[in-house]
Amino acid sequence: MTSPFALRKEILAARDTMSREQLQEKSRVIGQKLLASDEIINAENIFIYVNFRSEVETLFIIRQLLAGGKQVSVPVTRVAEKKLDIVVIKDPDKELRPGYCNIPEPLEELVQTRSVTPQTLDTVILPGSVFDEKCGRFGYGGGFYDRLLSQIPGASRVALAFEIQIVTELPLQNHDEILDCIITEKRTIRNASRQH
Repeated sequence: MTSPFALRKEILAARDTMSREQLQEKSRVIGQKLLASDEIINAENIFIYVNFRSEVETLFIIRQLLAGGKQVSVPVTRVAEKKLDIVVIKDPDKELRPGYCNIPEPLEELVQTRSVTPQTLDTVILPGSVFDEKCGRFGYGGGFYDRLLSQIPGASRVALAFEIQIVTELPLQNHDEILDCIITEKRTIRNASRQH
C-alpha cells in the first residue's frame, strides 16, 4: 500500500500536468454539474474553496452562486489555530487577495464584519488531493477541512475533483471525514451511507 504522503504527491503531480485549456474545460463541466445538483439548488448558505494551482476552478461557480441569490462564504486559513474562518463574500473580484500559500482569501476587514459560524452552512464544497470511490478524501495534510466538517455533520459535503484524482480505495484514518458526493468531469460519485 502506497503511503498517504506518496499517493498525494503522485496524484498532485499528475494533476499538475494538465494543460491550462484542459483544466478550464474540465472545471467548466464540473461546475455546471455542481450548479445543477440538489446540494446547491436546495442550499441557501454555501461554503466554497477558492481554487489555486491546479485545483478545479471555482471563481466562475462563486459568481454564478452569487447571481442566483445564494449566500456564499469562503475560507481564511488560520494556521496557528489550525482552523478555517468562514467569511461571506459578495464580490470576489474586489474582496479577495492572496493569503495563506497565495490562496485568494477575503480581506482582513471582512473577517471582522462578515464571519459566520460553521453551523449556518447548508453545503460545504471542498478541494482535496486524492479521493476514492466510497467518497473518502485526502486533503493536503493540514486537516483544516476535516476539523470543520466534524463540527457540522448535517451539512452536505461535496468535493470537486478531476477524474485523475480518483482511486478505488484510500487508506483512511479515523479523523478523515467522509463526503456525500464527489463531482468529476466524467461522473458524480455518491455515498449512500451518509444520511441527512
